[in-house]
Amino acid sequence: MGIITFRVMDNKHKVIHEFDLTLIGDFFKDLNRQGPGSEEVTHLALHFAEALNKDVRIADIGCGTGGQTFLLAKYTDGTIEASDFMPEFVTSFQKKIDNSPYADRINLRELSMLDLPYKKEEFDVLWAEGSIYNIGYKKGLHEFKKFLKPGGFIAVSEASWFTESQPEEIFTFWNNEYPEIDHIGNKVKQMEEAGYKAVAHFILPEECWWNYFNPIKAHIPEFLNEYPDNKQAKELTEQFEGEIALYEKYHAYYGYVFYIGQKI
Repeated sequence: MGIITFRVMDNKHKVIHEFDLTLIGDFFKDLNRQGPGSEEVTHLALHFAEALNKDVRIADIGCGTGGQTFLLAKYTDGTIEASDFMPEFVTSFQKKIDNSPYADRINLRELSMLDLPYKKEEFDVLWAEGSIYNIGYKKGLHEFKKFLKPGGFIAVSEASWFTESQPEEIFTFWNNEYPEIDHIGNKVKQMEEAGYKAVAHFILPEECWWNYFNPIKAHIPEFLNEYPDNKQAKELTEQFEGEIALYEKYHAYYGYVFYIGQKI
């Protein structure tokens, strides 16, 4: 899930935990993505993780409603342990799994990133596409590493600065909502300091953001019809619209970057 899904802004920089998480779950449960991405970037990250068409064991941590999970199943021959802490997402995704050709290869559970029950060195690949921010990039790299086999790969997408300096409005917004946002070089260094060889990184193209934003914009009228007198529902959609406007204005300065590392 992308950080924008779970962070919203008003004049006081209200954060999402002040909203009813059930509203968030209900808004996104039928959408394919909870963060920026595309089939092409997932495929490319799998290539760098040396997992294409291999019988690998993958943990998809923070899977949301499974948009990327099905791609992991499509482009590998392995088994996938998928997890998310939002019950609405898990319920929605399980229905999709049951009606998919991958039901025998995807196991889905409602789990928190802070309390993962996996065994030591259980996985060949750890995947956190737009979700590692929930635990924090540096903490997640350290915490997840114990679940990786020696030589296994981690692939995460993370909000990053593209430029040395940024306009005050967007700098203030991101540093209030996600203080771990940093420049690409620093993110690579943090991956190396966590005990990985930095294999590759690449910027997600703008279309990945619109793959995420356009369904949000299309869903807002229906969502407001479901909650016609709910002030928080209205505020939530206004914040989504505000964040889309921020991206349109400042996308040259920031975006998501895929980082792929190999456990040393």
